[in-house]
Amino acid sequence: MAEPQGQSPAVEAPYSTKDRLEKDGTDPETENRDSGEAVDAEYPQGISLVLIVAAVVLAIFLISLDQTILGTAIPKITDQFGGLDKVSWYGSAYFMTFGGFQPALGKIYRYSDLKITFLVSFFIFELGSLLCGVAPNSSTLIVGRAIAGVGGAGMATGAFTIIAFSAEPKRRPLLTGLVGSAYGLSAVSGPLIGGAFSEKVSWRWCFYVNLPVGGFSALLILLFFHSPKAAKPIQAGWRERTLNVDPIGVILTMSLIICFILAFEYGGQSRAWDSSVVIGLLVGFVAILVTLLIYEYYQGERAMFVWRLFKKRSLWAPAAYIFFLAGSYFVLLYYLPIYFQSIKGSNPVGSGVRNLPMVITFSIAAIFAGAFIQRTGLATQTMIVGAAIATIGAGLIYSWGIDTPAGKWIGYQILAAFGYVIPYLVPMNIAQANADAKDMSTVTATLFLFQTLGGAFCVSAAESAFVNTIIKKLATTAPDLNPMVVVATGATSIREAFPDHLDGVLQAYMAGLKTTFSISIGTVGFATLLALFSPWERLHGSPEAVGFA
Repeated sequence: MAEPQGQSPAVEAPYSTKDRLEKDGTDPETENRDSGEAVDAEYPQGISLVLIVAAVVLAIFLISLDQTILGTAIPKITDQFGGLDKVSWYGSAYFMTFGGFQPALGKIYRYSDLKITFLVSFFIFELGSLLCGVAPNSSTLIVGRAIAGVGGAGMATGAFTIIAFSAEPKRRPLLTGLVGSAYGLSAVSGPLIGGAFSEKVSWRWCFYVNLPVGGFSALLILLFFHSPKAAKPIQAGWRERTLNVDPIGVILTMSLIICFILAFEYGGQSRAWDSSVVIGLLVGFVAILVTLLIYEYYQGERAMFVWRLFKKRSLWAPAAYIFFLAGSYFVLLYYLPIYFQSIKGSNPVGSGVRNLPMVITFSIAAIFAGAFIQRTGLATQTMIVGAAIATIGAGLIYSWGIDTPAGKWIGYQILAAFGYVIPYLVPMNIAQANADAKDMSTVTATLFLFQTLGGAFCVSAAESAFVNTIIKKLATTAPDLNPMVVVATGATSIREAFPDHLDGVLQAYMAGLKTTFSISIGTVGFATLLALFSPWERLHGSPEAVGFA
């Protein structure tokens, strides 16, 4: 096969630690320790660093909040806009653009000022949030979610790139853990805020809340962060920049995601699985995937998926791992509130409270996980142990039923959350620790792409399995009811809508939920196996750290 074409202009970039050791026997980290002035000149210090990290934490908090706050709000949204059949789109529309635009925005960061690109992404995210807040129907809400996803993609890549350029490699795991705690903070506050807004004010405030908090975070970055010399944009004309953003690759990726989501939304619900539409979408998914892989190979450095980087285990193994780990986590994140509100009869606020054991554990353990990685450098080992614990936790959650006591649903959530959080940002640590400065935004975007694609694909598959199982189960538990009417009824309304058939409806709902929990178990279990392929050398900052390929 011919070699890929379309190489971008060569750029001289700082050597990675491993490159320097092999080239001249020097360790840049040792040089930095010997010369504090050099480090101070490169990295922000004191209050500036604190405020930059705070701004990044807020940014990650917001884009993560957009993924968690809807869990308890979705039942109320379905009550207003109708039906369960759009539930997957409320999440998947965000995941679709968040993932589809990640690599493109990673490239844009290479050719544009880091600070300006981050702030523009922030504006797009805020615009999408505003549109969601004023949405008069589900279609407008979905469009707003898609726009917010584009901005969130740029914010995510920029946030972790800013951290990478604001701290020495040995300190990054701890700061990444602090930033990662924002995921937990959003998980703690997301269900509660979503539930409180939905119950006491309006679900629309789930999106309005992004505006003032986002404005404050953007202001901090504007005032205190200055793009470092190492992040200097590559000089190129507009034509070269456009080609390197890979617009065709973006279109193919978006088409890939849409085909998958539509196939699982239609299959078994509005259309039979063997219908020409569903089969066509699945065939289209495979065809687009093959086309994308071939096209990307020949694009070389201009590709969204740079094959030069994917030849390294430090990228492809963590990327595959986070795809399945994140997919499993987001399935639970979306369907645990439905369990509490439909099976347990909780209101949105009560559902958020019952989610606290999982999300509080996630928040607290994230910081300790970052400190542990910084101290020991045991990255792959943490990935294996974490995913294994998460698999056990998800398996125990599968055992839940209609009458499960509080002790079990509290304890099982804590175990699962601990398993998910301790390895959640380790793939990012591994990829960034082995990337040159010129590739930092690209590998960051790649990890976020696989993380969000995992969420989009798994949530869509879970939604299809959930609805199809309910339809099938109702034939035996409540044969007098029209399954499509039950599916079209919001999760919080089933007690009022079907009081005479409530037991049968709850049994069908529980069967559907168990199917989604099965998907969560399978995906995180597979992630455990994928972790074995990740590099076993320790990360930078540990006594034995020398980098790895």
